[in-house]
Amino acid sequence: MAEGVTTIEIKSGYGLAEAHEARCLAVARRLARELPLEVRTTSLAAHALPPEYAGRPDDYIDAAITWLAGQRAAAGLVDAVDAFCDTIGFTPAQTERVFVEARRLNLPVKLHAEQLSDQDGAALAARYGALSCDHLEHLSPRGIAAMQAAGTVAVLPGAYYFLRDTTLPPVAALRAAGVPMAIATDHNPGSSPALSLVLMLNMACTLFRLTPEEAWRGVTVHAARAGLGGPRSARRGPARRLRRLGRRAPA
Repeated sequence: MAEGVTTIEIKSGYGLAEAHEARCLAVARRLARELPLEVRTTSLAAHALPPEYAGRPDDYIDAAITWLAGQRAAAGLVDAVDAFCDTIGFTPAQTERVFVEARRLNLPVKLHAEQLSDQDGAALAARYGALSCDHLEHLSPRGIAAMQAAGTVAVLPGAYYFLRDTTLPPVAALRAAGVPMAIATDHNPGSSPALSLVLMLNMACTLFRLTPEEAWRGVTVHAARAGLGGPRSARRGPARRLRRLGRRAPA
């Protein structure tokens, strides 16, 4: 907030049990009530496999789907649904099961895609009209084309910086395809303990070679699209406040 941020997205995905996932989302809703911030909540129960489900990832996906329905229908805690589709996360088939449930509940989807390997997750997410795909270090031309056709935003997060990754997302190819690129702190205790969006602007220009204008759009209009939906949605709510206040809104 001290850096001018007016809108944040808060994801669950660190409890990996029904009560803890719901608590994360409830805290996010409470922050929106108590602070001068707009908060978008994202259910990320399909983030990792908890120890008690070792060797049973499909059973865990069953549980996560059940939790999602309860969080949406009973408590109204969820604005969007995310998953981690990768070698240490969940398979495309398991991810798609989460997306099918999200669609049934009329919730938009997002995806942690192609961070460690190319699982064709971005193309899968695009088929479901994903608001965004995050990380994308191993994104393929097929994935880029799918994101472009679906209007999906590419989110370039701070995990790249803190993990000292050396595989750059295909920024030039995304730019050439006209895929909007957003910048995010990805604040979390494991891979990106950063709260400064200004630092992420530096990362975007220095490491990803975005122009200053691209970086600025990445923390304003494109971030709003990643959080709220397509261009029409991005012109409402946080984006409107950004124009009025001249402030930044991260994905």
